[in-house]
Amino acid sequence: MSLRIDSRHLYLQVIDQIKRDIKSDKYKTKQKLPSEFQLSKELGVSRATLREALRILEEENIVTRRHGVGTFVNPKPIFSSGIEQLNSVTYMIEQSGKKAGSQFLSTEFLEATEDERLKFAPKNVSSLSKVERVRTADGEPVVFCIDKLPEGLIPLDRVHKADSIFKLMEEFSGKEIAYAVTYIEPVGYHDRIYEILKCDPDQSLLLLKQMHYTDSDEPVLYSANFFRPDIFSFHVLRKRM
Repeated sequence: MSLRIDSRHLYLQVIDQIKRDIKSDKYKTKQKLPSEFQLSKELGVSRATLREALRILEEENIVTRRHGVGTFVNPKPIFSSGIEQLNSVTYMIEQSGKKAGSQFLSTEFLEATEDERLKFAPKNVSSLSKVERVRTADGEPVVFCIDKLPEGLIPLDRVHKADSIFKLMEEFSGKEIAYAVTYIEPVGYHDRIYEILKCDPDQSLLLLKQMHYTDSDEPVLYSANFFRPDIFSFHVLRKRM
């Protein structure tokens, strides 16, 4: 196979060819790609060119490279969304055509730390309600959720019956979330969370840290949600100013 039929950089042609091969099922989900030597020979490019292409494919979460083992095709996420859109986890799962569910791990009241008090400022918060849940899609664990709210905004004895913290808060205290400030971080191996979500140890979870506000700018909910990257992907629409 020759990739030298157009004027683009060779590594871009390699990227497109590997994507086509994955789409056509030549390389299936979780399948190991041929060795660098074999693949570079097949594509008619240098190993340096191939490595650059694989590096970019890994950044795009299309493949995973395991040192000393090989390169593997990642599962395609079933849900992709612009991070500009503030949707509940329930909504995201249902939009993918799956049935959303919850597995409740714990609920408790705890004293707010100094950092947590600053997060909820200027509101004076001394005690928080903490909820740990696993969100499921058709019964499969896909998101590990930690939610913290000022005490009294939700009834903890009703949490296990509600799929959406957003809706429960609206019904119980009349607080409606209007927007959130979000930070995204990749998270490496974590014994407890990886075991609960049944993750491959080589996967990096997507952690979304979000402080949610009402339309009057009142901070009412802090969430740390750990998403499985084989199920979810997020993108950002950026406009030139």
